[in-house]
Amino acid sequence: MARPPDHERRRELARRGASVLQREGIEIPVARLADILGVKRPTLLYHFPTYGHLLEAALEDLLTEQATHVLARLSVHRDALRRLDAQIRAVHAFHDGREDRIVFLTQAIAATGGRRLPAILATADRVFEAHRRDAADRLRQGMAEGTIARCDADAVVALVRAVTDGLMVQRVLTGQPMGAVHDLLRDSLLEPLRTTKGTRHEKRPSARPSAKRAAPRPPRGT
Repeated sequence: MARPPDHERRRELARRGASVLQREGIEIPVARLADILGVKRPTLLYHFPTYGHLLEAALEDLLTEQATHVLARLSVHRDALRRLDAQIRAVHAFHDGREDRIVFLTQAIAATGGRRLPAILATADRVFEAHRRDAADRLRQGMAEGTIARCDADAVVALVRAVTDGLMVQRVLTGQPMGAVHDLLRDSLLEPLRTTKGTRHEKRPSARPSAKRAAPRPPRGT
C-alpha cells in the first residue's frame, strides 16, 4: 500500500526545492538537489516525479500564502477606497524583495513543460476574481450611498490590478521602490473619488466619545 503523502513536508520541500532551482538552475541533477535538501533521491521523486511537479507545488503554495496575507490586510478596512489602497500595498508587501520568485516559478514551469500552469493560474485568477468583484461591488454601493463619486467601478479595479502586476515586473527589472506610486495612486485616483459626504462618513469616529464629566461644584462658603 502506498504511504499517504505528508502534505506539510511536501510543502516545505517544494519551497526549499524551488529556491535551490532558482539559484542553481533547473538543469541541476535530481541527486544533487536531493543532497542539498537533505533527503534521499527516491524520497524527492516520491513527492515530485519531475521538477515541473515541484515548481507547480511551490507556485500553488505561494499564491495561497499571498491570498491569506492580502485578505488579512483587507479585513481591517470596510471603506471601499481604503480597501483598494490596502490591497495593492499588501500584495507588494508580501513579495517585497522577493518579487523574482513568482516570475521565476511561472517561467520555469513553462520551461519544464508544466501542463498544469494554465490551470494553476486560472484557479488563482478565479480566487482573486471573487475579490475583484467584491471590490467593484463595494464601489457601486458607495456610489448608491453617495459616498463615492460616479465612476466605472470595474475599470477602477482593473486599473489597480494592472498597476499591481506592472509594478511587480518593474520591481524585478529595475528595483525601483513602489511607495511613491502607491501614494500617487491613492492621492490622484482613489481619494478624489470620495465625495464630501464620504469624507464626513470616513472621518466619523467608530465609537461614541464618552460624555465629559461635569465640573466639580465649588465648596459652599467660598
